[in-house]
Amino acid sequence: MRLGIISDTHGLLRPEVFEVFAEVDRILHAGDIGPVDILTELEAIAPVTAVYGNTDGWDLKARLPQVAELELEGIRIVVTHGNQFGSPTPEALNVAFPDADVLIFGHTHRPLLATVDITVTAMNPGGAGARRFDLPPSVGIMELEAGLPPRARLVPLLAAGDA
Repeated sequence: MRLGIISDTHGLLRPEVFEVFAEVDRILHAGDIGPVDILTELEAIAPVTAVYGNTDGWDLKARLPQVAELELEGIRIVVTHGNQFGSPTPEALNVAFPDADVLIFGHTHRPLLATVDITVTAMNPGGAGARRFDLPPSVGIMELEAGLPPRARLVPLLAAGDA
């Protein structure tokens, strides 16, 4: 199963996302979505599991959870924006969700792919919307196969000098 991992769109769904996510089976959005239309556009690609972030409006907060827990291919996944942890880290999320095999979060806009506690995969796909903090926009791709560790990579959406 191939997952498209996205966060911090803040109302901007770049055309590159459609290219990168063209063959995903499911999309996980880690919050700060913007208008609900962003989810509708993503659902045209694949089913979406999303959580709300700290900048999302009441319409999304009424519709989405702060934390989504799901199991795909026998792998336990937690998706959260992470702002409830201040500036979230893989270690803090691992303590909060000790049964998770995969931790997906956003909020910092800093792309990160790490292993925590030897076997837990943590991913922040970075901010996919407008460039913030001089960080280029990015998303993630994760491959899940029962009985194997997740395989994941971060995908920049723009060349380093682009806006």
